[in-house]
Amino acid sequence: MRRRLVVAMVGVVVGALLIAGTGTLLLARRASREQTRRDLVREAQAIAQVAEESQRPAVRTVIQRVLKLEGFELVPFGPAGRATVAPPAGLAPADLQPADLLAGATVSGTRGTLVYAAAPVVRPRGVLAVVVTRRLAADRRGAGYFLLAAGLALAAAVAVAEYLARRIVKPLADAEAATRSIASGSLTVQVPVPDGSYPELASLARSINTMAESLSRAKGLERQFLLSVSHDLRTPLTSIQGFAEAIADGAATDTHRAAEVIAAEARRLERLVRDLLDLAKLDARRFSLDIHRVDAAEVVTHTAEGFRPAAARAGLALTVDVADGRLDTAADPERLAQVVANLTENAMKFAASAITVSAHDDSRREHVVIAVADDGPGIPAEDLPRVFDRLYQSARTPARQVGSGLGLAIVAELVAAMGGTVRATSPPGGGTRVEVIARSWSSSHGESSSMSSSSAGASSTSSTTESSGQEGSSSTA
Repeated sequence: MRRRLVVAMVGVVVGALLIAGTGTLLLARRASREQTRRDLVREAQAIAQVAEESQRPAVRTVIQRVLKLEGFELVPFGPAGRATVAPPAGLAPADLQPADLLAGATVSGTRGTLVYAAAPVVRPRGVLAVVVTRRLAADRRGAGYFLLAAGLALAAAVAVAEYLARRIVKPLADAEAATRSIASGSLTVQVPVPDGSYPELASLARSINTMAESLSRAKGLERQFLLSVSHDLRTPLTSIQGFAEAIADGAATDTHRAAEVIAAEARRLERLVRDLLDLAKLDARRFSLDIHRVDAAEVVTHTAEGFRPAAARAGLALTVDVADGRLDTAADPERLAQVVANLTENAMKFAASAITVSAHDDSRREHVVIAVADDGPGIPAEDLPRVFDRLYQSARTPARQVGSGLGLAIVAELVAAMGGTVRATSPPGGGTRVEVIARSWSSSHGESSSMSSSSAGASSTSSTTESSGQEGSSSTA
């Protein structure tokens, strides 16, 4: 590539020199020819004023000697326009335009490299043409200067092209090598960004470095996620296997209790598998939404109340604070219930003693705000922007195991698919509040509508059980 770049740059310079040099020489030659023609016209007219009666060779010789002229001839024309003496070598009688001479006009022109001018001296029996000629010589000095300048320009062009090629090609070669290493799995590679690099190449190098860092971080999160999922799968399977073997061996003293534990762990496995399938659907962008006018107050109340038994067993006080009247918004009721369920499960995982689920209008009544707050240890400020990322696991330890640990990523996708936004806040004193903000129906629609959407999100139906609360997805925040 470096060689091609140098050749291309030098080629451009050579082409520019050829065009500029050829054009300059042509223009200079044309200007010289025109200037010579004007000079000859003045000379011919001056001689014509001197040569009053002259067609005698002696007079011609005297004029030529006095004026020190070369290429000077006197050509008489009769009344019919015929020359009685041959014109100078290289010219034909027709070139002198006898009709114009007989009319008293001065004639000039070029014939090849020969420039000529003819001034008339009117005679009683015709006209005497004073013809002055000059042959243009090749400007060897100008051509030499041009070749010298062209050689110096080419040498400078080669040096500049080589310098630019090194500065451009080497960063590109480094970038190519880095991307090959990244493609082969080496995510620690970095493209050097030397001082004085071109901004575009420096930006490319930084982008590749950022990509490598993002891939490395994502790979680490994926590894952590797989370890977490493996642990979550192994734990219920161990319980199911242990109690099943105890029942089979007759070692279980309370088979009813063993069956309950097996059923509860099976439901936990089912929820985890369902959330994994939801994430797969998020990646494949295959899920449907039935968005229409929904009373968010009713959905939030029904969903949150389904968690009251599970919250009581966990020693948590569950408060449901919903505004009086309808809170109409455009949403899929099942997906909205799943969002509330996931947020409530997530709060139950970290709450110390209380959870509050609320739904209200904002001050302008343009949005419906659904919030789930807990009094747990809170979220570090550096973790807040990432709590809705997939595969993200916070360093804080949950107080209890609830849900599958995957739900906040699904919440973010579902809320975005329904046209809303979600955010998490955590004051310095502890506690976490997650808000879902959706446009109220009155501010965004004039009439009820229904639509089907295929977008990034998940498909899951919420349900309430007495043993584990409302099934749904949750995430470690």
